[in-house]
Amino acid sequence: KAVVSTQSGHYGRGVFDVLLAFVLICVSPFFKPQTMFRRVGLSSAKQCVRGLAKDLRFGNDARAEMLKGVNLLADAVSVTLGPKGRNVIIEQSFGGPKITKDGVTVAKAIDLECKLQNTGARLVQDVANNTNEQAGDGTTTATVLARSIATDGFAAVSKGANPTQVRKGIMIAVEAVVAHLKSMSNPVTNPEEIAQVATISANGDKEVGDLIAKAIAKVGKNGVVTVKDGKTLIDELEVIEGMKFDRGFISPYFINSAKGQKVDYQDCLILCTQKKISSVQSIVPALELANQLRKPLLIIAEDVESEPLGALVLNRLKIGLQVCAVKAPGFGDNRKNQIRDIAIATGASVFGEEGAELKLEDIQATDFGECGELAVTKDDTLILHGKGDRSAVNGRIESIMEELEASKSEYEKEKLNERLAKLSDGVAVLKIGGSSEVEVNEKKDRVQDALCSTRAAVEEGVVVGGGTALLRCTGAVEAISFANKDQEVGGEIILKALRQPAYHIAANAGIDANRIIERTMRESGNIGYDADLGEFVDLVKTGVIDPTKVVRTALIDASGVASLLTTAECVITDLPKSDDPMSAMAGMGGGMGGMGGMGGMM
Repeated sequence: KAVVSTQSGHYGRGVFDVLLAFVLICVSPFFKPQTMFRRVGLSSAKQCVRGLAKDLRFGNDARAEMLKGVNLLADAVSVTLGPKGRNVIIEQSFGGPKITKDGVTVAKAIDLECKLQNTGARLVQDVANNTNEQAGDGTTTATVLARSIATDGFAAVSKGANPTQVRKGIMIAVEAVVAHLKSMSNPVTNPEEIAQVATISANGDKEVGDLIAKAIAKVGKNGVVTVKDGKTLIDELEVIEGMKFDRGFISPYFINSAKGQKVDYQDCLILCTQKKISSVQSIVPALELANQLRKPLLIIAEDVESEPLGALVLNRLKIGLQVCAVKAPGFGDNRKNQIRDIAIATGASVFGEEGAELKLEDIQATDFGECGELAVTKDDTLILHGKGDRSAVNGRIESIMEELEASKSEYEKEKLNERLAKLSDGVAVLKIGGSSEVEVNEKKDRVQDALCSTRAAVEEGVVVGGGTALLRCTGAVEAISFANKDQEVGGEIILKALRQPAYHIAANAGIDANRIIERTMRESGNIGYDADLGEFVDLVKTGVIDPTKVVRTALIDASGVASLLTTAECVITDLPKSDDPMSAMAGMGGGMGGMGGMGGMM
């Protein structure tokens, strides 16, 4: 019996060995011979595991690959430059494709497969991002300038120039150009010039230019202008005065105006608290004071629980007490900040703050805020003519602006801008219309650029547009006496780069760009090529002007990053992940070894 068992076991093992040999023969073309029949245990397989390997490239080899990435990104971005620039269609992971002429949006969408090429592209993306953050426009110009400086810088270094001295020459030349730009700059003094700047930045869309000029005329040069999706086919301008937030009345029983289903009060008192109102006793003193003063009362709280809410509604219906309760806008810290903003704008004290001793039961008449008009609907609350101390409001605005400058988070910036808008004299809302979401988004990108350009123009003035301002700065670079030959090479790199924006504007218009550049260089003053009209004109008179800040920022950002790129001698990137045949065989060996033991069970 024992003999039979052993024989059957050997028989089962033999069949399995034949099957194993057949499997190994089938997979052998996919593995190296030396690893084919090597059985790796689990412990030795763990020893083979290591971190991602790095790929090191040096000198011209590294620079050439990075330059390919720079050129790919710059080619995609540069087609959008000028009034006759083309659109770029970007695939999105959700929703339909995005169609845009915004340079920074195109740059951000690019991600290349080759790590070295992607490194070069990423550096130019940084140029576009920096320019967008500082000036809000000019990202395409910055990309074109960066490509030109990087290309000529790489060529100079490959021929033996000292990269450090070349970069120094570039920075000296840029300083001279910036100084000349400032001397050429003219302040923006009237709405017509604001409309011209906005029109140029919106790629020649005069309707957008006029709309932005109207918005700035309504709220002032330092006012807040926001851009939102419209609900019609046309663009609309809405000016909101006062402080508006998206919280309506807690109960419809507070409504006192049948027309429009809203709460309307004049000369209203305002009570602000950071906490929930959970008992009737806590709000009775406030209601008695408001009744004595014969004024309506608005209560802004985190929430009002059912018992005190029922008491408020009962007083409103039975006694005719003029009262309304709304929840505070926002969430978390943002809600606390917005309540403080409302309190400062209306002159109210804030109850329930951490570390403060103020209790609702101890309220005095001086703790109420006041406003001239109040309108509350089921969706939002509008407070007009707040009677807070103007100096306190200005101090709050300055504090928010400081936070805005220090913030790195886009979400935080959005919330801070909303708070700033509510505290300012008024908010202009541009509602962008269109027949589809794709059309609205494309137009919104242009309007945002035009808005940022307009603000930049108001801040630092304007120079002649169409790339002509940079061409007029070539004399300032030619007048520099450089310390050595390599620095002179840096100056020549900038001289060539200054021609690129005008070159691409003309090329996108389908004109012989070199001929246009030479003719513009022979002209003087404000005479230059208007790509929209297709002729040489006085560009300032025809409204082709650029904000000085946009041109200056584009050149400084482009030269800073691109000149650093030329000093690179080594580039380190991660090698792409690949399946390890050793670990694959280890899994096969371990699994099959276990299966071999099954033969002994037969």
